[in-house]
Amino acid sequence: MSESEPSTGGSKRGRWFLPESPDVIGMLHRQAEVTASGMKAFAAWAAGDESRAPEVRAAEHECDDLRRQLVDAVRDAFTTPLEPEDLFQLSRDLDKVINGAKDTVRESEAMQFPPDAASAEMATLLSEGVDHLRDAFERLDGRRDRHGLATEAADAAVKSQRQLERVYRRAMGELLEVNDIRLVLGSRELYRRMTAMSDDVVSVADRIWYSRVKES
Repeated sequence: MSESEPSTGGSKRGRWFLPESPDVIGMLHRQAEVTASGMKAFAAWAAGDESRAPEVRAAEHECDDLRRQLVDAVRDAFTTPLEPEDLFQLSRDLDKVINGAKDTVRESEAMQFPPDAASAEMATLLSEGVDHLRDAFERLDGRRDRHGLATEAADAAVKSQRQLERVYRRAMGELLEVNDIRLVLGSRELYRRMTAMSDDVVSVADRIWYSRVKES
C-alpha cells in the first residue's frame, strides 16, 4: 500500500460524512416569489378580475409545499446562514400572507360580496409590500448586511403598509356614512382581513431586521 492511500481513504470518508448545506435562503426566496405572484393575482381579483381567484389558491398550495420543504431542510441542515428560528419565523409569517389572501377570496365568494375600491387599493399595497419582501430575501445571505440592501427592502415593505393603514382609516370613516348594514358588515370584514395580512407583511419585515441585527 502506498503512503498516499490512507490520506485518500480519509478524504473519501470526509466526503461521505460531510453534513449537507441546503440553500435555505434560496428556498425562502422561492417561497417569496410564489407568494408575490399569488398576491399580484389577488390584487387583480380585488380590482374586479374574478378569473384570477384560482391563481391565488394555486399559489397558496404551492407555498405550503415550499414551506414544508424549507422546514425539513432547516431541520436536517448542519449549519444555516441565518439562525433556524429566524428562518422558521420568516417562512411562517410569509405563509400567513398568502393564506390570508386565499381566505379573503373564499370569504368574499361565500358572502357573495365582491371587493370595493378601497379593498382593491389595499390589495395593491399588499402586493407591493410582498414584492419588497421578495427583494429583501433575494439580498439575504449569511454575511453581515454591509450595504443594508435587505433591510432597505424591508423598510420599503413597511412603508407600503403604512400607506395601507391610511387607506383603511379613510375607508372605515366613509362607512360611518353608510346606512346599508349588509354593505357595512361585508366591507368591514374584507378590510379586517386586508389589515391582518398587512400586519403579517410587517412582521416579516421586522424579522428581517432582527435577523440582520443578530448577524452584525
